[in-house]
Amino acid sequence: MIEIIFQKKQDAWNFYHHLVARLASLQEKNSILLNEDRNRVQIPGDFYLKGTLFELKQCVYEFILKVKREEWLRNILAESYFYTESEEQDQILDIIYSVMEGNRKDLAPFMEVDEEQGIIKNLINEILDERVSFSFDSFVMFRLKTYFEQLSKWVEVAIDEYKMEQEYQVFLHTLRSFLKDRKPQMPYLYLVIDENMAFFNQRFTEMKRSELFKTIDRRLLVNHPVYVDSGTIAPLLSIAPQIIYLYTDDAQQPLVRTIINLFEERVQINSISAFEEEKLNFLNEDHENIR
Repeated sequence: MIEIIFQKKQDAWNFYHHLVARLASLQEKNSILLNEDRNRVQIPGDFYLKGTLFELKQCVYEFILKVKREEWLRNILAESYFYTESEEQDQILDIIYSVMEGNRKDLAPFMEVDEEQGIIKNLINEILDERVSFSFDSFVMFRLKTYFEQLSKWVEVAIDEYKMEQEYQVFLHTLRSFLKDRKPQMPYLYLVIDENMAFFNQRFTEMKRSELFKTIDRRLLVNHPVYVDSGTIAPLLSIAPQIIYLYTDDAQQPLVRTIINLFEERVQINSISAFEEEKLNFLNEDHENIR
């Protein structure tokens, strides 16, 4: 009989029921026991003899990832960074989970989530291969120290991203308010974003940088010097076209997403090749009209 000892009754209860559910097909009735008075989960030695050690290790691994990891992350947020509101914690954890799911490749190099599985499984192998009773909390404190350092790093990166996203939302709200009160200076314009970026007027004539600079409302550069660049966002907000025909082959790049978030339904997106085709059609029609 091997005992896994817990400091908290709730942890012992959660771990016991996790094992029973996960190993139901491998154990005889009541073969895994819960000593509630002493916060101990008792595992028969048969789990080693019957070749089910792998399943037992997998159970401990899943318990850490599915039950304890989020609790630990929330504790780090509350105790080290004073994020105690559950809503804020949820938003920060969503950033971490999005990296784990492969949806935030920009943050992946800073979090190294791929190492998590190897770190935990190796440590679980070490403790269970010893085939001795042990304290789960001591295991966490001493053997999982490196893992906790990794969790703290994840939280730090996610908090930085969370703050940037909050600032970005404030930036969007402020500039949308500016745009709401701005009278359109043009009914529409064409914006091509490729390796370079170019503005075109209604006659598909490229608007020079000097021309664009003259359109800029100086309040934008004075009030929002960090967020508003004079080459793209400032001219667009100042011209405030009713429609922006935006052509790009990468609709997910940050600049394109920002323009969409600012102008919303006023933006119509298409490919670079579509711009070339429309420009050619316009020039051919214009040439015919002149003839």
